Amino acid sequence: MEVSKQAKRVISISLGSSRRDASAALELGGQRVLLERRGTDGDLSRARQLLEQWDGKADAIGLGGTDLYVFAGNKRYTFRESAHLIANVCHTPVLDGSGLKNSLERKLIRSLAVSGRVPVKGSRVLLVCAVDRFGMAEALLEAGAQVTFGDLIFGLNINKPLYSLKTLSWWASLLAPVITKLPVSWFYPMGKEQEAREPRHTEYFLQNDIIAGDFHYIKKFMPDRLPGKTIITNTVTAGDRSMLEQAGVKTLITTTPCIGGRSFGTNVMEAMLVALHNGRGPLPAEEYLKLLEHYHIESSVECFGTKE
Repeated sequence: MEVSKQAKRVISISLGSSRRDASAALELGGQRVLLERRGTDGDLSRARQLLEQWDGKADAIGLGGTDLYVFAGNKRYTFRESAHLIANVCHTPVLDGSGLKNSLERKLIRSLAVSGRVPVKGSRVLLVCAVDRFGMAEALLEAGAQVTFGDLIFGLNINKPLYSLKTLSWWASLLAPVITKLPVSWFYPMGKEQEAREPRHTEYFLQNDIIAGDFHYIKKFMPDRLPGKTIITNTVTAGDRSMLEQAGVKTLITTTPCIGGRSFGTNVMEAMLVALHNGRGPLPAEEYLKLLEHYHIESSVECFGTKE
């Protein structure tokens, strides 16, 4: 992709599948922005090489296919493997999307609850992994949803649903210090694993009205049919949308906007906002909200005709 000197360059280096690579160009507030996502198929050495290669060349870098941090309550836990990837990146800010999740996703749930476009109050919601989206978890409960947290079910294959933030925080405080020192591939699909299907504990998908959270968990573990369900997620390609429509999903909501036929990950969007903010980040949650409003960046809502 040819880059003009005036354009902001945002590159996302992901441990995910290279089959999901994409690029896009857009203009926000009179500023041209070039986005690119590069998957390394789970190759940690290649990811680290690319991160160091783009240091000082990109305006901001996204780190995808893994998290730098997870949050539970007021505590933040750092993944050792992810921190090692960016240890030598000194000049360009690296964003994993956690800051934007904590702001954009709260805003989305509150907006859905107020507008009534998707009934949240009283709805049964499966949040496949809440420590990755603590802001969404809090917003869903505040909006009156009946939430099942699937962290143990889908992250550790322990069939134990959680129903409160207090219980979630207790488990997170117990397990996070250990889990964040382990290889990310032990509990999160990477590389080709992101394309594989392995339906697991499908009763939780079928018992709930809304399925929310990380798309790779949803795609990997969901049953073949999800008739009438609402999905709240992101990082969805055109192929993913077609698969969800064929599964009978009624409504697809992506927390990040659809750009060039797909929704990019929160790490890409957070890196974009930081690049537009003169490459200084990460930013406080309230600053991300101001930038989202300033650039008119909205979540995407798509309704499918149900296929029975």
